Amino acid sequence: MIQSLASADPAALSAFDDIIDVRSPAEYAEDHLPGAISLPVLDNEQRAEIGTIYVQQSRFLARRIGAAHVARNIARHLEEGLKDKPGSWAPLVYCWRGGQRSNAMATVLEQVGWRVSVLAGGYKTYRRRVNAALYEAEPDFKVVLLDGYTGVAKTEVLHRLAGLGVQTLDLEGLATHRGSLFGGVTGTPQPHQKGFESALLARLDQLDRSRPIVVEAESSKIGDCFIPPALWRRMLVAPRIELSASPFERARYLVRAYADIVADPEALDGFLARLPRHLGHAEIEFWRALADDGDYQSLAEALIDVHYDPAYRRSSRKDTRVLLGVLELADLGPAGLEGAAEGVMGLLGAG
Repeated sequence: MIQSLASADPAALSAFDDIIDVRSPAEYAEDHLPGAISLPVLDNEQRAEIGTIYVQQSRFLARRIGAAHVARNIARHLEEGLKDKPGSWAPLVYCWRGGQRSNAMATVLEQVGWRVSVLAGGYKTYRRRVNAALYEAEPDFKVVLLDGYTGVAKTEVLHRLAGLGVQTLDLEGLATHRGSLFGGVTGTPQPHQKGFESALLARLDQLDRSRPIVVEAESSKIGDCFIPPALWRRMLVAPRIELSASPFERARYLVRAYADIVADPEALDGFLARLPRHLGHAEIEFWRALADDGDYQSLAEALIDVHYDPAYRRSSRKDTRVLLGVLELADLGPAGLEGAAEGVMGLLGAG
């Protein structure tokens, strides 16, 4: 008998061996339940075809042709992706609204003998939980910001904190973006906003909300992804710990950290072309000349001096959040960053 699941919270979802998303690949790519595998009963083209037939010809014809597509696709999944599942396998199936697509798959799986359940309301049930947690609820967690000038290796320190057992939330990692003009990760697109929010909530669900969560200080937008209101409200009032290092050390670090951009002259030139217009054509052309000469250290120092540091100073003057402490880093190599992480742990304990 096919069971119906009413909740999409982590405890309810953890009861299943697998979560199967039977929506189209395009729907899955935009967002899906954490850990769900994609086994579409209609691909992108088939879904568009059925929709067109439904609107322009008849509902009956659309359902008949759609059923044929669905039957063939389910058969393929049984022969390929599901061929090694044991008799005790207990999957959860969902589609957009918990309707025809999920029930078609569930009916076949149940007839095979598997203990299958369908998520009532489908993806929309799950999405309501995301909206409630990230847009409507008052945040029930404490955030401490890791702050500092561009190039002070905040992300690397955050990773080291995680290795030391500190609770962290890597927003740049979730957004697949390094949070600056040169922030895109080469060859890896950013997630859709809904996908970013799903990854964010899944990470929050893993954390103990009674303990502080260290988050890198960001603007409200990381590349094309916006930080949802519940977290952003916490970040606006969170105490902060500031990392500091010399412009020379930060420039050296940036050249290492952005090695993929340095190795791609065309991409680097494209980023320089997108610098704010107030910097001036002559200055940007000078920086392009530094890039052409391979003098990336001087280029990074110039960008720090003229673009990044003035922007940080302007925002810092308006910052009224509590400063727990400033850590001066003599170098940004492995030993220095490990020491920085230990220093942050000390300040967290003192705070």
